Amino acid sequence: MPRKIILDVDTGSDDACAIMLAYLHPDIDLQAVCTVKGNQPIQYTTENTLRIRELLNADFPVYKGCSGSLVKNVVYPRIPPTANADAYDEQGNKIHIHQELFDLPESKGDIEELNAPNFYVDYLSKTREKITIVAVGPLTNLAVALIMKPEIAENIEEIVIMGGGWNITNATLAAEFNIYDDPEAAQRVLHCGAKITMVPLDATHSAYISREDAQDLRKINTPASLFAADLIDVRILVHDYAQPLEVPHTCALHDPLCIAYLIDPEVLQDVKLCNVEVSLSGLTEGQTCVDQRAIQENRNVNFAFKGDHERFSKILLEAFRG
Repeated sequence: MPRKIILDVDTGSDDACAIMLAYLHPDIDLQAVCTVKGNQPIQYTTENTLRIRELLNADFPVYKGCSGSLVKNVVYPRIPPTANADAYDEQGNKIHIHQELFDLPESKGDIEELNAPNFYVDYLSKTREKITIVAVGPLTNLAVALIMKPEIAENIEEIVIMGGGWNITNATLAAEFNIYDDPEAAQRVLHCGAKITMVPLDATHSAYISREDAQDLRKINTPASLFAADLIDVRILVHDYAQPLEVPHTCALHDPLCIAYLIDPEVLQDVKLCNVEVSLSGLTEGQTCVDQRAIQENRNVNFAFKGDHERFSKILLEAFRG
């Protein structure tokens, strides 16, 4: 049976690919998509999500979520570094890894009346079978829901989180963007009691996507595959300019790797059950502190230290060919 999931996104380029992969792959049953502020403000992440839904000619419900973090910027402004890294194309034009709005037709569909945290509380309170939540942006929506009703964690089969890093960061010298954007929310979710798998930058960078993969997507020649290829090409330009990967002319396609893990768990490698805590202040604010000692208490996260490029690209291409 397909695995039922709820996706929680801050829809930029890799979130869009995650939505498309989740919708297109027969092993995934996408129940709903929740939006949150992150790569862009909430009005843009929500509109981008709706545009992707219409590109797919899909009908999954979309729930608009939180426009700010639990604590960050409430008392005084601490504006996080943007996730929207710049680069330049061959003509010298500035490009962004995450567009404010996708170059797709303006959406005509509606969002649901409930906001995302209330949707979580309602859905997880009523469901008769456990469901997986894949959270690939800041964890604010889920944290608010767990604060409202902690017992809903009992109906979560697994929480798969794109976030954090062991040897790799991108927002600060110590932190990955999703966790840094709302560290208090991340710490709350990591200790909710549900099974948690974390897909950090270490895994997404090693499970890179290449220009050849983008070319293979173009050969499929569907609206979704062509749009995904365009997004990947931009990500490769930005990575080459701002954060080159070990393999040249490749990119980290972070968020879809979480979906790929649900399809084939072997796409994540060197996965260890560890105690993971989030630093909440100072120079290390937003850092995922991963305990790898032989003797440790409170092992709360399955932390993936590596990803498999071959398996990931195969999953991605098979879904778009489907």
